Amino acid sequence: MTDYEFCKAERDGKLLIVTLNRPDVMNALHPPSHVGLHAMFNEFAADPELWVAIVTGAGDKAFSAGNDLKYQASHGGERVSMPGSGFAGLTSRFDLNKPVIAAVNGVAMGGGFEIALACDLIIASDNAIFALPEPRVGLAALAGGLHRLPRQIGQKQALGMILTGRRVSAGEGMKLGFVNDVVPQPALMETAKKWATQILECSPMSIRASKEAVYKGLDVADLQASMSGRYPAVADMIKSEDFVEGPRAFSEKRPPDWKGR
Repeated sequence: MTDYEFCKAERDGKLLIVTLNRPDVMNALHPPSHVGLHAMFNEFAADPELWVAIVTGAGDKAFSAGNDLKYQASHGGERVSMPGSGFAGLTSRFDLNKPVIAAVNGVAMGGGFEIALACDLIIASDNAIFALPEPRVGLAALAGGLHRLPRQIGQKQALGMILTGRRVSAGEGMKLGFVNDVVPQPALMETAKKWATQILECSPMSIRASKEAVYKGLDVADLQASMSGRYPAVADMIKSEDFVEGPRAFSEKRPPDWKGR
């Protein structure tokens, strides 16, 4: 994996740890950040030896404060240009079937919250704060927040956050349903890695098939239609070596040797 100026990559076996690396501005993102993260997630998606990613922020104060408004203001106030993959190279990456975990280590505001919502799991430190405060500065959460949050916690609860821009603690986020786990900050990365390890114990072909079926199935209102839909990752799973290895390992009472193909 390539390190970029404003984001770092660390490989740990089949796991990739991506760190948003602008701690001096609470990991707020500007155009060069998006370019680097777009390239980094492209590498993750294409690498057959990487199966799961964790995204976190540098330092102990912020996951990401979102869009770098000071940078935007200094460049004429124009909306920050985005790669096709969206904010942080992730919020519009709808074809990524590999799971991504957000390890939220502090403030996750605006685009920072939208990054977390675009991940499949959110593990939060007990000092994490979530909000979509864009209306307070004349903007709107257009990197997916206005659409993902209602889908994840329901319309009324989501509008309660969106229309007020109010801040939500990690504990309340767990009660609302968008946070999976809350731990003391020193235990955050260890806990996120434990979640990743549990995923890595499963067949990556099954994980990708499951993720694709869940997200694409949610786009279909009719349950029967969603269950009978055609999902490419499911077809790949059925044709894979892992599809044979799983039942064989179970019958032989041994750990499976997943190939991811």
